[in-house]
Amino acid sequence: MKKKLAMMVMVSVMSCAVLTGCGGSKEAAASASEGGMDLVYAVETGSAGEAVAAEKGFKTNSVASQADALMEVASGTSDAAIIDLLMAGAMIGEGTSYPGLVHTDELTTEEYGVGCRKGSDLASYINAVFAESYADGSMKEIATTYGVQEALVEQAAAEYTASASDSDVAYIQGKGSLIVGITEFEPMDYKDASGEWIGFDADMARVVADKLGVEAQFVIIDWDNKSMELESKNIDVVWNGMTLTNEVKEAMECTNPYCNNAQVIVVPNK
Repeated sequence: MKKKLAMMVMVSVMSCAVLTGCGGSKEAAASASEGGMDLVYAVETGSAGEAVAAEKGFKTNSVASQADALMEVASGTSDAAIIDLLMAGAMIGEGTSYPGLVHTDELTTEEYGVGCRKGSDLASYINAVFAESYADGSMKEIATTYGVQEALVEQAAAEYTASASDSDVAYIQGKGSLIVGITEFEPMDYKDASGEWIGFDADMARVVADKLGVEAQFVIIDWDNKSMELESKNIDVVWNGMTLTNEVKEAMECTNPYCNNAQVIVVPNK
């Protein structure tokens, strides 16, 4: 599955101009692209998929997660779903949880970043860890474990600049934990057979926590309320394949982008 995901990401980023080359049948592609206004699209509330659906005037069925959006399509209660390309690579097609689903159109090109409290020096700290781990190859090694290495964004050299006062880094080190706000989103944050959170984002969050000398703790949040969760200090960081939209960048202190992504339409393969 991980090898398949890497190939899907690489092909999609380089050559998705031809819809049927993205894994969808001609009938599914035509239905999604030509008859899109007549379909009902399952989308995660507060997601980039919901935003692009609204922009295009699509009829939507808002659900709690992208995994729920796929369930809607599989059960026939929605005609299609709009989810992240990286999740599509892990969750649909042969050998995955949804072998009868395929993705067709790429609706956007976008980038993932990590969100911190507005003005927080934690973003600067994470950027420095990104730069170091990209340079020494450890970021790519982790990405390869989850099949997302082709989506990595090159990281420029970066140095941590601490806040003169009210440092988030000092606050996190003082309490001994980095509280990571997530949703269940394979291959970025999801549970293994023993119930432990794994995934590219989860593993990278642990790298940062280790550098800080604290423990990483993962908390499932309401994605639509992620900014409020940060500001109320219920969590310290949003790290869950978060698309760097203008709205997100206005509400949070964001890191440099670390992964390329897209929003794709998922339909039954028929």
